[in-house]
Amino acid sequence: MARTRGGWTGGTLTVRSVLKPQDVARAVFHPAWIPQPLDPSVERLKKFRVIAGAVASLGVFTFVEGGFDFTELLENAMTASVVLLFLTPLTVGVMLWVWRRGGTVRQLRVPLLNSLLLLLLFVGCVAALLGLVQTVNGSANAAVIIGVGLTMMWMLIFTAYGAVRVSGNFFGTAATHRCLPPLLAMVTSWLVAVPDLVTGDLHGLSLTLGIVFILGAPVTVTAIALLEMGRLKRRYGIRLKAHPATPAPAPAPGPVPPIPPGMPPGMPPAGSPYLPPQGNPYGQPYAPGGQHPYAPHPHPQPPYNSGHPYGS
Repeated sequence: MARTRGGWTGGTLTVRSVLKPQDVARAVFHPAWIPQPLDPSVERLKKFRVIAGAVASLGVFTFVEGGFDFTELLENAMTASVVLLFLTPLTVGVMLWVWRRGGTVRQLRVPLLNSLLLLLLFVGCVAALLGLVQTVNGSANAAVIIGVGLTMMWMLIFTAYGAVRVSGNFFGTAATHRCLPPLLAMVTSWLVAVPDLVTGDLHGLSLTLGIVFILGAPVTVTAIALLEMGRLKRRYGIRLKAHPATPAPAPAPGPVPPIPPGMPPGMPPAGSPYLPPQGNPYGQPYAPGGQHPYAPHPHPQPPYNSGHPYGS
């Protein structure tokens, strides 16, 4: 599954793309190996989760106490990135322990390594941007300020768009399990808020505003993430506690929809649901011989088509 589906960027970048950092960020931080969304409703929930997660990661108090400080904002983002660098593998490791009875870690090695690489890439970009800002602020040379400043502006747009992307797909962990992004969003938002709650540090805000700003984001992220995972379970049978290679349960039997005219023999009716394995969009749980979901397939697979679950 690794980067055999069009490479990391899916072949979308050109030489002219360098002039558009938002396009480069879209290709780099939402790689071709990240699965397509299951339905629009889950995507809408994800957008709300991204907004609430941004509030939790960067801190509303940056804008409230003493005005906006761009350097402080980047330092907060760097701190959050370092926390993610340790928290994300730890949380995934806990889930691997939970999934141990349903499958092996080896089956998930490729998507896990891809996600780790995406995480390291994002943390490196945030660190590079912070270094550029500090260089511009500490230099008195006009040439350095102009040259580094232009690079800094490009990196700022690139990293900002990248942050939005990785907040939605949470470093591509949906390629391992569809429920991992909302789970990681919950864990991260609470970990950011807990130290302030324990120490009672309200960042100069009143008690009411401090509680609202500190608890508001993680509570909102948790509610949206639980709703997101609930829809995945109800509509697609994807359960967080099930190993990604475990087949999703079949729906209750019902009336078989008629086969449209002109459909090739053997094709399922248009109304038949697509049953992926648990959160694993690329697995082949029904392959003969017990083939594991990331093994090479003897025949090329048809491209995934988000508009039709069986391709066209």
